[in-house]
Amino acid sequence: MTKVLFVKGNPKGTDQSYSLRLGQSFVDAYTAEHPDAQITELDLYEDHIPLIDADVMTGWGKLAQQTELSHHEATKVQRLGVLVDQFLESDVIVLAAPMWNFGYPPMVKAYMDAIAVAGKTFKYTAEGPVGLAGGKKVVVTEARGGFWSEGPAQNMEHSQSHLRAFFSFLGITDVQVLLAEGLAYDPSKGEEIFAAAATRAQQAAQAQALVPTA
Repeated sequence: MTKVLFVKGNPKGTDQSYSLRLGQSFVDAYTAEHPDAQITELDLYEDHIPLIDADVMTGWGKLAQQTELSHHEATKVQRLGVLVDQFLESDVIVLAAPMWNFGYPPMVKAYMDAIAVAGKTFKYTAEGPVGLAGGKKVVVTEARGGFWSEGPAQNMEHSQSHLRAFFSFLGITDVQVLLAEGLAYDPSKGEEIFAAAATRAQQAAQAQALVPTA
């Protein structure tokens, strides 16, 4: 049974978010193609995603020293452990998020910080860092108001390029990005642009290559 983790990275509801709708289009098509898949949703704006703050830093230090954590420290550290374990247990990760100000919304970065854990998703060696989370498939569904895939504007894009580098660091090289671009240029064409992107997402979900290889 394939475990699919659907990570929602937009504070808007699905009916108001192109990125979430695109992610849902992919998940629905994937489920139709793989009816035995187990789908788990993680809403980064509704579920508790601890920031790496003083409580977390202090808590990690206390764990290393085997001393007692405060309630707040323990709650946050334990939640981070749950998040990284959930990520590691998943075969396919579908991350839906919009491009905001050349990058992703802040809770997407918070989630990236939560799952980048030395000793679990990567390790340091004498030859440099090595990813430990290989064998997974990552699908990113991203909505953009403008066009950032080519031309001079490409140098200002730090969303999907950041995620590709990040997941590669964790050992995951099978990353597919599904884009809906130019949604703000002519709002009257927004649904037309989305429909084309949704078709691509559905076709991608039906592709045999999306079955995990490890």
